[in-house]
Amino acid sequence: MSPRIPRSLAPLGIAALLAAVAVPAPAQAEAGSGHTLPAGARFYVDPHSDAAKQAVSDLLHHDFTGATAMAQLASWPEAQWFTDGTPDQVADRTRSLVRSAARTGTVPVLVAYDIPLRDCSQYSSGGAQSDADYQAWIAALAHGIGRSRALVVLEPDALANLPADCSPTTDPTGALTAGRLADLRYAVDVLEQQPNTTVYLDAGNSHWQSVGTAAQRLLQAGVEKAQGFSLNVSNFFATDRSDRYGTWVSNCLWYATKGPAAAHGHTDWCASQYYSPAAPNDGLPGDAVNADDPSTWHWTDQWFQQNVGTAPADELTHFVVDTSRDGQGGWTAPAGKYTGDPQTWCNPPGRGIGDRPTADTGTPLADAYLWIKTVGQSDGQCNRNIPGGTVDPEYGIVDPPAGTWWPDQALTLVRNANPALTFNWNH
Repeated sequence: MSPRIPRSLAPLGIAALLAAVAVPAPAQAEAGSGHTLPAGARFYVDPHSDAAKQAVSDLLHHDFTGATAMAQLASWPEAQWFTDGTPDQVADRTRSLVRSAARTGTVPVLVAYDIPLRDCSQYSSGGAQSDADYQAWIAALAHGIGRSRALVVLEPDALANLPADCSPTTDPTGALTAGRLADLRYAVDVLEQQPNTTVYLDAGNSHWQSVGTAAQRLLQAGVEKAQGFSLNVSNFFATDRSDRYGTWVSNCLWYATKGPAAAHGHTDWCASQYYSPAAPNDGLPGDAVNADDPSTWHWTDQWFQQNVGTAPADELTHFVVDTSRDGQGGWTAPAGKYTGDPQTWCNPPGRGIGDRPTADTGTPLADAYLWIKTVGQSDGQCNRNIPGGTVDPEYGIVDPPAGTWWPDQALTLVRNANPALTFNWNH
């Protein structure tokens, strides 16, 4: 619940809160160096975020409740997305960001999102025009980081949604998929050449690719040279599901590379959120894994206990989770309302902010919970796959284009935050 502010004092009080958001805490020495995220890392808060601007706008329009909510949101760190621009432009913008973060003793979170054939040419379509263009672009981003501390989430959905997955005709020869994997390997290499950059290859989410498929694609993209992988970017699945899925993927990576000799290269043998050989699989209720029912996931846990056991901690791959919108979990469309795909991932109603950004997750392999998706930005102009439709029936409007700031959605996410959103006084 937002704090109550007497109407006569509201402008002064919220202005003070906005000032607190805009002025970062004094710089502190970073703990650790190199490619591992520093212990106790604090993440960079952008004083010019969409939420900060909305707070000022709400204040000027005497919407003190909205201003307080947006000021709370603006006090927390969010990732900065890099989606286009020339190599010179991306290098300059990156350099400016890491320098701003260095002055506050915080770690900036960058999202590189410019891979060719991005998003299978759907709502977030775009990206570099060629593999060569992309490699020049990502090299410039790495150059902009230089020796500064940075965390990079590399190309959301690029592995979970390869060109070969887009449609039967998108990549008939496999050349585009091969180019995608080569681009990602190059990106990992060039980013890891920077001495204080922590790189996480995106691996989709807990309800997309199976554990084995995600692990295989991560290996093809060079995850062994990165710090790890990212999960749930721009999605809504509960954090505990992402933690569990990420732990399985990490154990599958170990099993297929460092486990029994017979298993080397066999990520396809790993149990997953869809199937576990450890389950009876006899058709009786609860006797098989169901991705939508975590009470059945113990069968997958059992398979990993039987086949991996306790792998050496220093040989397991780590991950980060996007918790920006997972406070209420995923959305299920009302039964019978839609005949086609209801686009449960696209601006679902009634969602909320999840766990706060932190490098202290309590989950052994989860390096951080981050707000990778910008809270309040639209996923696209969703129409719930109604033929010829442009209006989103869940809102009764044409949704803003992907990446566009949507004040009403931002306010809903704040109001439905779980745990309830408060001010971050430690940025």
